Amino acid sequence: MTADAPEADVHLDTSLVARLVAAQHPSFAGPVELVANGWDNAIFRVGDQWAARMPRRELGARLLRSEQRWLPVIASSLPDGVRAPVPVATGRPALGYPYAWSITPWFDGETAASVVPADRRPIAEALADVLVAIGGPAPADAPDHPSRGVPLATRDEMMAERLGSGRLERAVATDVAALAAVWADALAAPPWTGAPRWLHGDPHPGNLLLERRADGDGWRLAAVLDWGDVTAGDPATDLAAAWMAFDTEGRAAFRHRIERLRPTDAADWARARGWALAIGSSIVDIIGVDGGPIGRVGAHALEQVLLD
Repeated sequence: MTADAPEADVHLDTSLVARLVAAQHPSFAGPVELVANGWDNAIFRVGDQWAARMPRRELGARLLRSEQRWLPVIASSLPDGVRAPVPVATGRPALGYPYAWSITPWFDGETAASVVPADRRPIAEALADVLVAIGGPAPADAPDHPSRGVPLATRDEMMAERLGSGRLERAVATDVAALAAVWADALAAPPWTGAPRWLHGDPHPGNLLLERRADGDGWRLAAVLDWGDVTAGDPATDLAAAWMAFDTEGRAAFRHRIERLRPTDAADWARARGWALAIGSSIVDIIGVDGGPIGRVGAHALEQVLLD
């Protein structure tokens, strides 16, 4: 296991990626540098303009195929000024590497996970705009996902085990009884009964790329990364970003913007807080909080869901 991700199913290194790119897409070839070992994918910079997105787990390989199919469609809905790493070329299994992979544009910037929550506040409205813009009704053949967009009740057994295990208290010294009350409140909220809507599936701070504003004063949202969890279902799943990404002030701005743009009620926000708890506790349970910025994202979510 890397410090900030589950154990990989396959070995990846710069030599292998360079050989795959040279063999299958030589026009993109260039010096290769590992820049991130994510939850499901490793990201390698290829030359100055490109990135290779390489599944490191079997689950990531399945999710990448959804991303290759659907991100070009969804990205056309993004607001002006916010980009997505739409694949420009796809690779096939070869040289002992078993998965399909992608070449995407390389974007400079800093992930929101590397920026303190108070400094993320200026992107709250922009992220709300993104989620509303992409969150239209999804077609019948939109990809399914086992743990995003589904009714919260399907996550109850997992959450009961996690909340009762003692692992969260050992990791973050949190009030598990209070977290259980948040979960119960989310389960009690009326479920989503509308048509399934497109979801990014994982708009946490590690997947939000920031760049400095033109005047140098603070950050702007430059890109939304990692669309492997793209699916359709309950839009409250993506609204979990209110607790995953922001502090109280940023969350208020995010919520106000969402409510201006799209009908949203108390039940939606209760479920969204439940989703933030489910996702944040999963991060803490699997990788802890000391290994890197994603662990801190999980701990932040558990802290924030107890504040409102």
